[in-house]
Amino acid sequence: MDLRTKISAALKQAMKDKAADRLSTLRLINAAIKDKDIAARAEGNEDGVGDPEVLAILGKMSKQRTESARAYEEGGRLDLADRERSEIDVIEEFLPRQLSEEESEQAVSEAIDETGADSIRDMGRVMAVLKDKYTGQMDFGKAGPLVKDRLS
Repeated sequence: MDLRTKISAALKQAMKDKAADRLSTLRLINAAIKDKDIAARAEGNEDGVGDPEVLAILGKMSKQRTESARAYEEGGRLDLADRERSEIDVIEEFLPRQLSEEESEQAVSEAIDETGADSIRDMGRVMAVLKDKYTGQMDFGKAGPLVKDRLS
């Protein structure tokens, strides 16, 4: 079952259960996916976005909410921080398991070996391989410095 189908099924179930907060978050996810679909159609891709792009959207949404929750905590708005965290929980239901620190390091090593990278100029190729294989499973903001350290 693809991600769109899972999200639609969860949306319908949230409507049946009258789970307002969950329903709101699922609608936000659907809206973000539809926005990307519209952009893809404008570029000539009539099918819209696939699962890798949906995973990237979900990862971005999760990261945004994590940052918002941190900002709300610093501002003393714990009620808003809790709401952001509950949205993160719903979003992360659809994301694959995140790689641990050791697994990320192993993935970086494998990508470097696969591309034959030997200098910092090859970083783009290594990151492209990582994004192809580990979208939604890896924080690329943390992977970039790992790749840079290995190639310098």
